[in-house]
Amino acid sequence: MAALYAVPPTLTFKSEQPPLFDGTTRLYISVLCPYAQRVWSARNIKGLSEIQIVPIDLQDRPAWYKEKVYPPNKVPSLEHNGKVIGESMDLLEYLENNFEGPKLFPTDPAKKEAATELLKYTDTFTKTVFVAMPKPEPEAAQETGPALDYLENALGKFADGPFLLGEFSVVDIAYGPFVERFQVVFPALKNYDITVGRPKLLKWIQELHKIEGYAKTVADPEKIVEVYRRRLAT
Repeated sequence: MAALYAVPPTLTFKSEQPPLFDGTTRLYISVLCPYAQRVWSARNIKGLSEIQIVPIDLQDRPAWYKEKVYPPNKVPSLEHNGKVIGESMDLLEYLENNFEGPKLFPTDPAKKEAATELLKYTDTFTKTVFVAMPKPEPEAAQETGPALDYLENALGKFADGPFLLGEFSVVDIAYGPFVERFQVVFPALKNYDITVGRPKLLKWIQELHKIEGYAKTVADPEKIVEVYRRRLAT
């Protein structure tokens, strides 16, 4: 299990490129990127130690990553079977369809329908919060509220667990990395606790962090706050 969660040193501009298409499956990530965390945590939860983690420093990223590995120059990307593919939501589905391990996509019709709706909302959710974040404190909290309330209400739909579909699923992986960042950034930078008045959201975050494969991908809160502090200063 230790090997599953081991994270190699982060590669920078000066780092040599790992061999490409040598039969090894590689997941390129940044340990601070929420999109990469989605796929990284899914890889852990499915127990896919055969997928090698390759951390990239996005502030000092190697030139070879764009030139030879993944031209969009973003993370995450997955090197598998002679090709490199990206986009976190696509990769979650790719892991589900091409690898073993616990199933993360629901099969129950009602949960499949709910999952489709929730996953469709992820981009709106993140955009709403990111657009609100630079605004003054009261305005930032006010504009973020509806997106957070959407999750609070969604958490009450299924009674068989504390997660968005009751049982843990890909939907939790899609939202978790972003919500956990908002949970630490808003109090630090906007004097706003996103869980006040949202008990189900707070419980959901706590339960999410009890899942080892997910918890092992959680970034240092101080580093997260510093990332967003720099963004808001530009």
